Amino acid sequence: MREDELRELVQGSRWLIRALGVVRDSGLSDAWLGAGVIRDLVWGERYGAGFDPSSVRDVDVVFLDPADLTRDNDDWATARLVAVWPEPPWEAKNQAAVHTWYPAKFGGGPVAPLRSIADAVATWPEYATAVAVRLDAHDQVVVCAPHGLDDLLDGVWRRNPARVSPEISRRRLARHRPTERWPGVRVMT
Repeated sequence: MREDELRELVQGSRWLIRALGVVRDSGLSDAWLGAGVIRDLVWGERYGAGFDPSSVRDVDVVFLDPADLTRDNDDWATARLVAVWPEPPWEAKNQAAVHTWYPAKFGGGPVAPLRSIADAVATWPEYATAVAVRLDAHDQVVVCAPHGLDDLLDGVWRRNPARVSPEISRRRLARHRPTERWPGVRVMT
C-alpha cells in the first residue's frame, strides 16, 4: 500500500515527527502538515542526498476554522507553532478562509469556499505536493492524499489543474528546479 511507503519515510525523520507532534498538540482545528515539506522529505530520501530540514523553505500547516476567516487567525496560528518550536519556518493557513484572499494574491476568478482539509489539499499546485499528514492521538501517521501518492512516491512533477494555470506552473517549476535538486525526478508538462 502506498500510504505505508509514505508513513515509513515520515516515521524515519525525527525532525518531521517532532513537527507533527507540535502541530497535533497546537490546538488548531483539524491541523495537518503538508505540501513542500512532505515532497522534500520523500524526494530527498528517494532521489537526492537525503532530507535536510535546514533546506526547507516553509513548513505548511493547514487548519480549518470557519469561525474566524481573518488573516490575523493565520498569524496567530503561526505564532502558536513558533512559540513551541521556533526553528522551523512555520506557515499556518486557515483553509476555510482561502476564498477570501486567493484571487487577489494569485489572480483568476472567485474561489469556492473549502469545506474540508481534503478539499483544500486537492487544489494544491502539483499532484506530488497535494499531500498532507498528521499524527493521531496514538502517534500514528494519518495521510490525506486526494489524488493518490503515485506522483509523490514515484518522483513525478505534474501540474494539478484544479487551480494552477500553466503559466503559474511554469514559474513554480523554474523556482523549484526539481530535476536539479532531486536527480531522477521527472517533469510531466
